[in-house]
Amino acid sequence: MKRIYNQTKLDNYIEKYSIEGFFGVDMKKYMELQVFDKGSHLVKTNEPMDYFYFFVEGKVKVYTVLKNGKSLLFRLYKPMIIIGDLEFIDCDTANSNIEAISECLCIGISMSNIRKYAVNDSTFLKCMCTSLGKKFISSSIASSINILYPLENRLASYLLAITPENTQNSTLDGGIITDKFTEMADLLGTSYRHLIRTINKLCHENIIKKEKNSIVILNINALEKLAGDLYE
Repeated sequence: MKRIYNQTKLDNYIEKYSIEGFFGVDMKKYMELQVFDKGSHLVKTNEPMDYFYFFVEGKVKVYTVLKNGKSLLFRLYKPMIIIGDLEFIDCDTANSNIEAISECLCIGISMSNIRKYAVNDSTFLKCMCTSLGKKFISSSIASSINILYPLENRLASYLLAITPENTQNSTLDGGIITDKFTEMADLLGTSYRHLIRTINKLCHENIIKKEKNSIVILNINALEKLAGDLYE
């Protein structure tokens, strides 16, 4: 994570997402703009949550690591979402992993300042209740996806979610390489073999193709039909 010292850019994001409207007190002076490189973590499970975030640019994936060591994907998010609402209320450490799948920007406020100045702010607390309610619904839906949807639908949604914006035919240069297919299988709640069979099926249907260490989208319309918006 790096801090960006650009007040104009910070002000633009504050205005774009009406960030000041989340508070009944003046918190703008405590806000800072932070950038996370692709592949870095905004937060990690059981690690201290030092900042409360408004996620304003990029794409992230939210996942958990199970007791058997495997990862399981919860959701893929685009702006704007709040990161740290549960931790603000319940604990000092993160309860899930959030990884940047593109360069990401967040407006951060130190958790100490949030707890010091916003803990009795009714406007802020109402926003926290709304955010947590939406995440509860989202979590309930995500829990059913692995049971109710075939892998090809989940895979299609995942590939589209990690594809750069405004891309028609794209080599997915985002960790979708052969030595990470096992990790992707875990995230999608399936076996490595089943994932490879499904990838080969989509290749046979000329929807995608494997090219060296990457996956290339050949027919984005067909992929979108399969995907729906399962993880978004």
